[in-house]
Amino acid sequence: MFTPSSDDVRLFFCEAFRKQRAGEILSPMDAIAADWIAEHPEYAEVLSDVDSALARDYSIEGGAGNPFLHLSMHLSITEQVAVDQPRGIRAACESLTQRRGAHEAHHQIMECLGEMIWNSQRAGLPPDGEAYVECVRKR
Repeated sequence: MFTPSSDDVRLFFCEAFRKQRAGEILSPMDAIAADWIAEHPEYAEVLSDVDSALARDYSIEGGAGNPFLHLSMHLSITEQVAVDQPRGIRAACESLTQRRGAHEAHHQIMECLGEMIWNSQRAGLPPDGEAYVECVRKR
């Protein structure tokens, strides 16, 4: 299994942004990332400066949201929906999208995803996919 470092993730998003702006050919994953980056123009400055992106601390204490975590969650949710894993996430996302639009649906799902991960880590148990999908359904 591939486990990218935070630098790998930051470089990936910066490079996808650069390629998209330069009109270069994008890999399928680059294209998905570029679509989500386009939904977040407020990240353009961060993504334009690779050195700064690699050096910046996005700790909770710093108070700033982490654009790389945010974009990574969009990618994760996109992949989960594409393969319907955990089972039921596709239908739950589609239902939420009909009510709130795709971008807001993803932001709502992020809340559920973050909650599932936090609960898993706190309890020392595997992530509970059923609870995650149920959380999305309730939104």
